[in-house]
Amino acid sequence: MKSPHTLTGFVRDKARELGFSMVGIARADLLTEEGARLNEWLARGYHGTMAWMQKDPEKRVDVRRIVPGAKSVISLAMNYYTPVGHTSADGTGKISRYAWGDDYHVIMTPRIHSLVDCIKSELPDVRSAAYADTGPVMDKAWAVRAGIGWLGKHTNVITKEYGSWLFLGEIILDAELEYDEAITDFCGSCTACIDACPTDAIVEPYVLDSTKCISYLTIEGRGDIPETVKPKLENWVYGCDICQDVCPWNRFQKPTDELAFRPRQENADPGLHSLTTITEEEFTRRFRRSPVKRTKRRGLVRNAAAVLEGKKKRA
Repeated sequence: MKSPHTLTGFVRDKARELGFSMVGIARADLLTEEGARLNEWLARGYHGTMAWMQKDPEKRVDVRRIVPGAKSVISLAMNYYTPVGHTSADGTGKISRYAWGDDYHVIMTPRIHSLVDCIKSELPDVRSAAYADTGPVMDKAWAVRAGIGWLGKHTNVITKEYGSWLFLGEIILDAELEYDEAITDFCGSCTACIDACPTDAIVEPYVLDSTKCISYLTIEGRGDIPETVKPKLENWVYGCDICQDVCPWNRFQKPTDELAFRPRQENADPGLHSLTTITEEEFTRRFRRSPVKRTKRRGLVRNAAAVLEGKKKRA
């Protein structure tokens, strides 16, 4: 039987071999404070139509409800930053940097399961569960607990090594490992993200009202874009990176080594008018294996039309 120290070193080495940028490990304790904040956030209705965030509340605060006897949570992070700027051309739409390439679920999930297989080669009887934004797990809370980074005022996890351009996943194990310490919140008195948000979606530090967020409205929202928001879209047709673009910690961003996350040229700078007339066949071709599929063709057409309408309102 290998010691927790030896197993931890093995996990870290294998995670890096599989392409993960960062790995941290936390004790599988209750997320009492994080759960209370989540409940308050939900009570305010800040989740909008994302009803799944209300499901399985017991599992979200206690991973032992997912893996009985869980002792460790391995938090995994993958850098997706590409050193390409968003265009400032007036007739061009903006797609969030995370959606420029392949869907990260497609890239990360097999690698997380490969890491589980590696662990099981050392611990054949270990019980586990693995997720990449796919289960009743508070990804960001565990990343913070595992020392990956701290929760920024814009509610994204920020790291000293890569800024905030990271995808997150985790593995829950009923095996004991060596645990990392949470790190200090280095946001300090900075309010750059709050000040830059055009829709005032960051209603207070560390609290995001999704129903005001351009990212939510253009991806998760299924109704019409509010008339008051249309003039503030700033050409965003899928997601929004403003709060991350202005974050001082993102001066430490590093280009990703993962080719699948690099931008498909026709999707990095899409023409607004062409998006309003995109066919189902063209949408399927252009956004195959892309996160943009989530909004469906009708959502993308709606978003592009809303941007154009907002420009007329401002004129």
